[in-house]
Amino acid sequence: MTTTNQIKNENGVWEEGIAREITFIVTKDCQLACKYCYLVGKNGGERMDFELAKRVVDYVLTCDVFKNDRSVVWDFIGGEPFLEIDLIDKICDYIKTEMFRLNHRWFNSYRFSFATNGINYHTPKVQEYIRKNHSHLSIMMTVDGTKLLHDMNRVYKDSDRGSYEDVVKNVPLWQSQFPNAGTKVTISHSNIDFIKDSVLHLFSLGIGDVNINCVFENVWEPGDDIRLENQLMQLADAIIDNDLYRTHTCSFFWEALGKPMTSNENWCGAGKMMSVDAAGNFYPCTRFAGYSLRSKKPIIIGNIEEGINLNKLRPFLSLDRITQSPRECLDCEIASGCAWCQGENYDAAETDTIFQRSTAICLMHKARVRANNYYWNKLFRKLEMQGLREEWDKTKIKCNTTIC
Repeated sequence: MTTTNQIKNENGVWEEGIAREITFIVTKDCQLACKYCYLVGKNGGERMDFELAKRVVDYVLTCDVFKNDRSVVWDFIGGEPFLEIDLIDKICDYIKTEMFRLNHRWFNSYRFSFATNGINYHTPKVQEYIRKNHSHLSIMMTVDGTKLLHDMNRVYKDSDRGSYEDVVKNVPLWQSQFPNAGTKVTISHSNIDFIKDSVLHLFSLGIGDVNINCVFENVWEPGDDIRLENQLMQLADAIIDNDLYRTHTCSFFWEALGKPMTSNENWCGAGKMMSVDAAGNFYPCTRFAGYSLRSKKPIIIGNIEEGINLNKLRPFLSLDRITQSPRECLDCEIASGCAWCQGENYDAAETDTIFQRSTAICLMHKARVRANNYYWNKLFRKLEMQGLREEWDKTKIKCNTTIC
């Protein structure tokens, strides 16, 4: 088995974005009640059973729907997944055993993936799990930024107390084990003015890659786009003036952002992934499960008893940019990098359709593009003055090309 945490195919490259994603909703419980969380139905009563999880693994490993997939990501979410580390450990042991027994094509082309709030990261059971599976493991820990910003939104459900101190104490351990791992910052109306200080704070903690995105929900108020642009321009100045662009990345600055679209691919992977809950129901992604939806009914594409219903899955496989975008989006000259969430599209739609794209982040995307242009114009001028532009073009000195 490979000894790195970047599992590689026969060409030596992990096929990011191509691997099949199978998500286990192991619990709907969490220690936190983050104020921007899209999981509106979290609770402590729904926990996956190991015997059901085994049946899901058996089904996935033998199902014709997945027979052409060369790689797989086994994803574990909650709530907070590490609340169920004993269960997850047993599931992963079973996955590895069965892939070996079946001589399955995924045996050495898989990852176990987690997004965690970081609170339980240091505990002995979590650390033992990491030790066992490190070479096939990806873990993203969520830290919003400064203590003020983090504690503004990421609070304990039982006391409204901020969680910053309990999370940040685990960052050095996490970074020592996964030095290339990034964190994710979520931007909503209330925290726009903290973006610059928070990204720089995360850099100071030793986190080199900050994925940052605006929520897709319609929470924005007049003037939020100008606030976002101002913050990103200040952040651009700080990154470039202090040469942080050489060693750090922030996904708000992406060289290909804000150009006309040439691809018709769907931004979201719904339908090319599968989620399963404690009841054994299959979803095209977690955002179509009931606890993720504000106003719509869940979309279930099958269950462990009957398998995946291809007729229910088929509409998701036909989704692309054209089938769901309004004319203004198709004609937009800065469309590249404008993201959407299929589940939010469905939840915000006027009817029960998945073919109506939500455009709540339109002004925020345009603000991001303006700031992104400022960033790259300033950086390229600096590189040219230093005689380094040609070197940049050749080597792309760890440039900011991450898509959030």
